[in-house]
Amino acid sequence: MNQPVVLVTGATGFIGRNLVPLLESRGYLVRRALRAERAGENDVVVGSVGPTTDWDAALAGVDSVIHLAARVHHPNEEHAGGLYDAVNTQGTMQLAQAAARAGVSRFVFLSTILVNGSSTDGRGPFKPDHAAVPRGVYGQSKAAAEAALQRLAAQSRMRIAVVRPPLVYGREALGNFRHLVGAIRRRIPLPLALVDNKRAFISVQNLVSFVVHLVGFDAGPTYQVYLVADDEQISTAAFVRRIGEAMDKPAILLPVPLSVLALVLRAIRPELRHSLLGSMEIDTSAALSTGWRPPLSMTEGLRLALGTSVSS
Repeated sequence: MNQPVVLVTGATGFIGRNLVPLLESRGYLVRRALRAERAGENDVVVGSVGPTTDWDAALAGVDSVIHLAARVHHPNEEHAGGLYDAVNTQGTMQLAQAAARAGVSRFVFLSTILVNGSSTDGRGPFKPDHAAVPRGVYGQSKAAAEAALQRLAAQSRMRIAVVRPPLVYGREALGNFRHLVGAIRRRIPLPLALVDNKRAFISVQNLVSFVVHLVGFDAGPTYQVYLVADDEQISTAAFVRRIGEAMDKPAILLPVPLSVLALVLRAIRPELRHSLLGSMEIDTSAALSTGWRPPLSMTEGLRLALGTSVSS
């Protein structure tokens, strides 16, 4: 019996490095789409992801596509809107349309919870069917890609699943998680003791577990959006404390009034105000309805992320 072939973009990134071994352990033949030189016999070089990328050779004999590759972490660069659109929106559709023509049966697109918005303060949790209110050029480019994928799903026989994760943490994670870990490791006091919000997070192991689950999930509609997270949604202060506990190095949290902290962040790092102080709750019922459950608790995920034993 032939192994099902899965094409993975972004396979050398933080999430991709965790996804590929799990796919292989589940019996899939993984074909990594790379920008430059091949590293393995199943790899294929496609160059940069964009509106003119030639995917035909990469898609030959492919059963499923997992599209992780994206432009991220550079929202303030010159011409950011156009660059994000070229990679995250047009590049996604170039791949998806080629996959549909090639007879690919399943397309999994890694999006972001920022398509829903930046905060759930004063409202209920984000749900997959809520109107998109994307935050920033990254969220906007992903929202545009989702809309185009939904149109494609209505015109093709390819099943399309969109996954919107919140902050993804794990070993070698970038962004805010790395900054928090660094501050705790250096014993830098953080002014977060009074923050009493509620936010969703997901370990990279839980995220890739769900993505692999979707590759073999053939029930449900031909186009579906899934919001996915760990089984706990907690405050920023509690999350920081959990990180410290996982490192066996208690976090130092200062009781700075929220009004003062909000004013300071608005002045020096406005993009962090919602991330640190605002709530971001998400409804994961659609993901759970597929039969999937997070394999790791948050405590276990953080211990793996920080190199400590999950049993200690």
